[in-house]
Amino acid sequence: MNPRKTARLTGAVLIAAAMAVMHSLPASAASSGGTSATDLSTLQFEAENPGLLDAMKRDLGLDATAARTLATAQQTAASTENSLRTALGDSFGGAYFDAAARKLVVGVTDASKAGTVTAAGATAKVVARSAAQLDSAVAQLDAREASAPSSVTGWYADTVTNEIVVTALPGTAQAAKAFAGDVRVVEADAPQPFLKGGDAYTIGGSSRCSVGLTVRGGFVTAGHCAAAGQPSNGTWGGSSFPGNDYAWVRTNSGVTLEPRVGSVTVKGSTSAATGAAVCKAGSTTGWTCGTVGAKNQTVRYPQGAVSGLTASNVRCQPGDSGGGFITNAGQGQGVVSGGNSSVCYFQPLGEILSVYGLSLLTG
Repeated sequence: MNPRKTARLTGAVLIAAAMAVMHSLPASAASSGGTSATDLSTLQFEAENPGLLDAMKRDLGLDATAARTLATAQQTAASTENSLRTALGDSFGGAYFDAAARKLVVGVTDASKAGTVTAAGATAKVVARSAAQLDSAVAQLDAREASAPSSVTGWYADTVTNEIVVTALPGTAQAAKAFAGDVRVVEADAPQPFLKGGDAYTIGGSSRCSVGLTVRGGFVTAGHCAAAGQPSNGTWGGSSFPGNDYAWVRTNSGVTLEPRVGSVTVKGSTSAATGAAVCKAGSTTGWTCGTVGAKNQTVRYPQGAVSGLTASNVRCQPGDSGGGFITNAGQGQGVVSGGNSSVCYFQPLGEILSVYGLSLLTG
């Protein structure tokens, strides 16, 4: 191998080779008089996102046309959520994307503000608690984390039901309620960071994580990956775990950074609403898709608690840690942190970029 050969790096670089074979448009597509502009747009979308679309078909039951329509609806919902959060102020009670209706649902604590929501094209839902009150309740539990029983694995605000939820090991609901009070308890297996030993983006020569999203000068990934040693393709520019679960790698000279996760071009970092479809690319499981769950979750890993994570029902396994979460509209969401058999948590991208002053590469 020529040591001077330039490497090319995209998100989830270990699976990029398997994803980067682009499906060409049929030669007849451009010249067929019977092909509509919408059909051509769908064909182009399918050609540009082969690995991601395969996963969306398998995991979400969506073909290229449905995936493209969903991408547009989710982008609109994300923009609407941001504007209504400001417009509603203290009356904002959280929001989520209704996948069946393809519409944003926004909670309001003041019924008189419902008209503001409907005027923005969303569905209004009167709720008892504001988003600020829910966040405050989560913060109060965070402050008491050290006194939580070991059977309690985390907590979060559920914006769909407008309540606080505590996660706990099977059979320990009563202990969770004794700690947290009047909350809903969900029992599930203990979460673990998704780091895998013995394989290659080797760290310290023995452990593997996944490249997340590329930034100017390197890429972002999971913070717990840094505990295993130095990455094979650069040096740590910064890392934080536990408490947070983010890091970035300053890549070696000769590495060409590309604004892609697999074959999907990164367009930005607008946060998708709870309930929106999202996919991830990891070096173990490749492309897998699901929906965004509750945000601002506190998760108690064996190594310590991490706050501010977002849940999803995307399938992840050891070795996927650090892999990039992205929507099918190309909006980067974050990097794989950990989870269990039913939940995969990711560290939101915006916080990583802000903490380290990084610039996301987009195309």
